[in-house]
Amino acid sequence: MTKAELISRLGNKTGMKKVDVERVLTAFLEEAKNILKEEGKLTLTGFGTFRVVERAAREGRNPQTGAPIKIPATKVVRFKPGKDIKALFS
Repeated sequence: MTKAELISRLGNKTGMKKVDVERVLTAFLEEAKNILKEEGKLTLTGFGTFRVVERAAREGRNPQTGAPIKIPATKVVRFKPGKDIKALFS
């Protein structure tokens, strides 16, 4: 699903104009990014938790040559689904 499709569905469900839904969704996404950058964790009760974690440096292999390469440490965002989301797939 694309952002445009999500905006359309939310507009249909709420009766809001697509322009207004897009503003709200864009503001939410910007704030979510800011919260993850500043605090490292965003919990949406019933939906799940987004958390910034450190991925350790490791050694990998170039798939074409098989030569070993060093993959540097980096930060990534992980998602842990909440109880309501888990129940949908159980």
